[in-house]
Amino acid sequence: MSSRFSLTPRAAVVLAAVVAVVAVLVIVLGTRSPGGGSAAEVVVSDAPSAEPSSTAGGATAVGSPTGTGPDASTATPSVVVVHVAGAVGRPGVVTLPAGSRVTTALERAGGAARDADLARVNLARPLVDGEQVYVPRVGETDVPIAVPDAGAGSADVPGTPGSTGADAVVDLNAADAATLETLPGIGPALAERILAWREEHGRFAAVEDLLDVSGIGDAKFADLQPRVRV
Repeated sequence: MSSRFSLTPRAAVVLAAVVAVVAVLVIVLGTRSPGGGSAAEVVVSDAPSAEPSSTAGGATAVGSPTGTGPDASTATPSVVVVHVAGAVGRPGVVTLPAGSRVTTALERAGGAARDADLARVNLARPLVDGEQVYVPRVGETDVPIAVPDAGAGSADVPGTPGSTGADAVVDLNAADAATLETLPGIGPALAERILAWREEHGRFAAVEDLLDVSGIGDAKFADLQPRVRV
């Protein structure tokens, strides 16, 4: 009986090959997922999404600016403080919004007095922080000079009637004869002609109107132009 069921060497080789194939099939089938997908496919499906989650509730994205206000270093002053003196209702220091003009300062100081000589004041001029606005009275020639703060480099406020500083800018519509004579090339006679022209025409509309004054030519005007304003 034992010799009847013995395998020949060739049959034994075939049987071993079949067993090996079956073993390989069992191993391969064992590695497949229950849903039919391979292990490699499972790894790919579990990869993180390429798109990040959107910000919720309007939260600011990373790297976006968090402030919309202007740079504090470039902010300009919001007010000007000036001293209003002379023929006004309430002389004193007033605080006004930046960009205000002389007429607003006069209104804040109680308005011009009845004897105020407003023709000698440029009411449309923008105010400068820290300046003095002086309103002369009709016929007043002795206009006081503003006294500067201690340590100031100039004894006058530029543009103020009566200023005598070497670099003071003179308002042609507010200056008296003495102030005009501080300008280069202007003596008593020419100062009186400038005042007479202003009296006749009401006021200087532009510094170029000086060319209409007798005795002021192109050369003299070139010297005067940087030292005067209206």
